[in-house]
Amino acid sequence: MILTLYALLAVLATAVNIGSQYVMIWLYAGAYAIPISIFVGTLVGLVLKYFLDKKYIFKFRANNMSHDGKVFVLYTAMGVATTFVFWGVEYAFHWYFASELMRYVGGVIGLAIGYVIKYFLDKRYVFVS
Repeated sequence: MILTLYALLAVLATAVNIGSQYVMIWLYAGAYAIPISIFVGTLVGLVLKYFLDKKYIFKFRANNMSHDGKVFVLYTAMGVATTFVFWGVEYAFHWYFASELMRYVGGVIGLAIGYVIKYFLDKRYVFVS
């Protein structure tokens, strides 16, 4: 059950991340548009995924706002390596295929790999009592 729920929430967070990238490209197509869009998608996806994981996957309750902030910082730190996986796969698809669609496909694949790794990191190091 938890695996199914985690997968569904990861799909939702992935859709929000990729959708945010698409909107950013639509709003701004100038210099550095792709890195900016990937960065914005990453931030939006990170915040959404934190709240979804905290509430529905790990059922974690912070003691107070300060504690919640510290947990979020730790959650973000655990996501640094997985973010590089995501970015690396997305950029690899972008450069290899030279196609916007394939860049998004690479982003989806990179996020899927990253979310699997992130689950185990979060379970062990972030959402612990």
